[in-house]
Amino acid sequence: MSLLFFVIKIYKLWYTFVMAIISDNNDFQKNSKTQGKNPIVKMETIEYDKTFENTIRPKTFEDYIGQTALKETLKISIEAAKLRERPLDHLLFYGPPGLGKTTLAGVIAEQMGADIKITSAPSLERPRDIIGILMSLKGGEILFIDEIHRLNKVAEEILYPAMEDFSLDMTTGKSQTVKTLRVPLPKFTLIGATTKAGELSGPLRDRFGIIHRLQFYTIEELTQVIKRTAGILDIKITEEGAVAIARRSRGTPRIANRLVKRVSDFALIKYDGVITDEVANNSLDVLNIDEFGLDTTDRAMLNLIIEKYDGGPVGIETIAAALSEDVRTLEDVCEPYLLQSGLLQRTPRGRKVSPEGYRHLGKKIDSYQQSLF
Repeated sequence: MSLLFFVIKIYKLWYTFVMAIISDNNDFQKNSKTQGKNPIVKMETIEYDKTFENTIRPKTFEDYIGQTALKETLKISIEAAKLRERPLDHLLFYGPPGLGKTTLAGVIAEQMGADIKITSAPSLERPRDIIGILMSLKGGEILFIDEIHRLNKVAEEILYPAMEDFSLDMTTGKSQTVKTLRVPLPKFTLIGATTKAGELSGPLRDRFGIIHRLQFYTIEELTQVIKRTAGILDIKITEEGAVAIARRSRGTPRIANRLVKRVSDFALIKYDGVITDEVANNSLDVLNIDEFGLDTTDRAMLNLIIEKYDGGPVGIETIAAALSEDVRTLEDVCEPYLLQSGLLQRTPRGRKVSPEGYRHLGKKIDSYQQSLF
């Protein structure tokens, strides 16, 4: 009799758990609409093709500009997975924001002929959030998690067996009646994207079979991106105008696409509607974006270090306090490009402006700073 009571109790717990997952799954599916061959499911209620970013996103490797070496590697991996009739290995993309990590995940899904579910790590606060998504996956589907380095510890632990053995480990009961249940999952591919690969835990990072860093774009690649975007949005632009915008786009496609729209506004209202070299340069000057792509905050940071701290070195917390900016904003938004461009140097004692930075701002290096370089 006691055995029968125990079995009934386990069944009730399991039924309650499954119903909760199904309820969560139905809730977010009601807010998502699928279309075409490869529907895109998001946690938000915004449809995939309604935003500016998604309108211009490429869907194939041929349309995806830049990251040539990475594309060739992915093509081989995708073809091999298709021949084996198995899902693609889990992938991790890392690098500065705006280089196309999310877009690349969509291209991979299109090439694999699979559906993709898109979410971000901060939205997976509770265990049932990640469990609900994993239980709703179908065989061969792709799960994309943006900013995966911000995944909490509990969600990360749930992902370990899901990535490695395609199963979920759960417990039922209390005290001496605790039982471990292993629920099988369909085979899927997890694509993680992060701007801070160093903040990923070792066990999670090691479970990705393919790891790639995305590089900043060259001016030539950005020029192609800008012309493609202008064509899609029906914006008239000359080759010289595209190059002028590319030079000020900080090596980042997302910034280039944003500047195309801003400059097109100026071209439409103040000029004849065509983005030329002159129109682009004049418009970007009004927007306080210089020929190096630096904005007001970037220049304020460099000027502060030169004028208040003799060119540095100075700590990032001190700079943030003096500029009334958040430390993470300076580290994640300003610093990567300034370091990449050679305008700023990071030393054990703090940040200092390089000779190139002095020249760009039209400042003279005093004798003391000259001796340091």
